[in-house]
Amino acid sequence: MDINEFLKFMNEVKMYDLTQRLSVHTPPWPSYMPLQVQYFKRIAGAHMGQGANGQIIKSSNHVGTHIDGEIHFHSSGRTIGDTPIDFWVGDGVVVDISDEVGDYDLYSPDMLMKKADIRKGDILIINTGYHKYGWDQKESDEVRYFVKHPGPGPDFHKWCIDMKIKWIGVDCGSADHPMNTIIRDWHPGPFKEAEAKLKSKYGQAWDEMFPLDEYYQVMHLGLFPKGIVHAENIGGEIAKVSNKRVWIGLFPLRGIELESSMCRVIALEP
Repeated sequence: MDINEFLKFMNEVKMYDLTQRLSVHTPPWPSYMPLQVQYFKRIAGAHMGQGANGQIIKSSNHVGTHIDGEIHFHSSGRTIGDTPIDFWVGDGVVVDISDEVGDYDLYSPDMLMKKADIRKGDILIINTGYHKYGWDQKESDEVRYFVKHPGPGPDFHKWCIDMKIKWIGVDCGSADHPMNTIIRDWHPGPFKEAEAKLKSKYGQAWDEMFPLDEYYQVMHLGLFPKGIVHAENIGGEIAKVSNKRVWIGLFPLRGIELESSMCRVIALEP
């Protein structure tokens, strides 16, 4: 393909924005600092006007669509800015399991693989359906979005390693099941609900299926040292690329010290 053919092809691809809208109303992951936006000058400011709008922002890195970097949980890992740009882009698949999971449910490799063509080395984005509970949606439910969303079953992290998944994206608060995070202690009522559902479906208590010393934040603590990180709070037009193989791009700040970064995520298809 020569340059003209390439440019014509790229001008005709469909681009989908998989990014959640960002606002001071966007809730961060529980306990993290929310986004703050302040004007320090305005176009019609004092003394004949200042000629431009200027803002200062203050935020944690875990507000809205963001990528967790290796160093977020792995002190000798790469920062966001030290990760090559081509790591964030490439072939991938958006797998829609929204019709099979609900509050506190578990998803498995088999559940994903029967829905879409997942290949070794892919970027993997998981549509649980919980983006519909995001802060700016008609069914907005902050507790359900962060505390009750589905999460990976016991062998999921091992499968990610075997498949050499490049990075993972999820359309909810965390790539870990919320009850395998500190949220289980912060929300004892929902933890009881989650455990009751687990016992009913699998006949095991939570700590029997997920011993804390092995499964506490395993998608972070177990995968980041392997170089497999994840983006959280994916949203936007995710439903338009359900179960499709696409070209995926994630664009974080090139912050040399950053442990994580807010980012823009897109999907391209011919």
